[in-house]
Amino acid sequence: SQVFIVAKDFGVWPAFLFALKHPERVSAVVTLGIPYLPPTPPQYHKFLPEGFYITRWKEPGRAEADFGRFDAKTVVRNVYILFSRSEIPIAAESQEVMDLVDASTPLPPWFTEEDLATYGALYEKSGFQTPLQMPYRIFNEDLNIKDPIVKVPALLIMGDKDYVFKFPGMEDYIDGGKVNEYVPDLEIIHLPEGTHFVQEQLPDQVNQLLLTFLNKHV
Repeated sequence: SQVFIVAKDFGVWPAFLFALKHPERVSAVVTLGIPYLPPTPPQYHKFLPEGFYITRWKEPGRAEADFGRFDAKTVVRNVYILFSRSEIPIAAESQEVMDLVDASTPLPPWFTEEDLATYGALYEKSGFQTPLQMPYRIFNEDLNIKDPIVKVPALLIMGDKDYVFKFPGMEDYIDGGKVNEYVPDLEIIHLPEGTHFVQEQLPDQVNQLLLTFLNKHV
């Protein structure tokens, strides 16, 4: 009769959208790496250079051409290297986002060659069109949300080395209490060594946090 939703990155949007539209069906929501944001078009592009990865990848054809220069495994490798850093990926005017990764850069120590082979094989079958279309190119859609206040318990797990903290105003939004105006029953947990991929980097720790929160609300 109820679900317990766990969401990562752009999965946060549909998770909270479901909680807003069907609160009676949701026990609680856990999000990793991204807090709840009011359902309005984001404005980050106004404060970041043109080479900001979201600005680049929302442009039809730009990321497809960028990614198309490499095999799927290399694209996944570059994504994990780029987004496990603590700085926002921003390309110079004369380069593409994939060019920000040097071919000699090693994978993060918690992401194995076996992981890379598995993920790469999946994207070889699916391609990247849908992953680009769903998050990056729907920002301006009207979600028809009348009341943006989340009425179910929520947990936000953030790695302190997550590049998301470098988004303009994000650190203050999370730690200054603004997010609690939209999610009153919110618990926030910081993982000091965590990056944007906390669930893969620190799986045992994240699993325990999930279980503890689950036991509180089920």
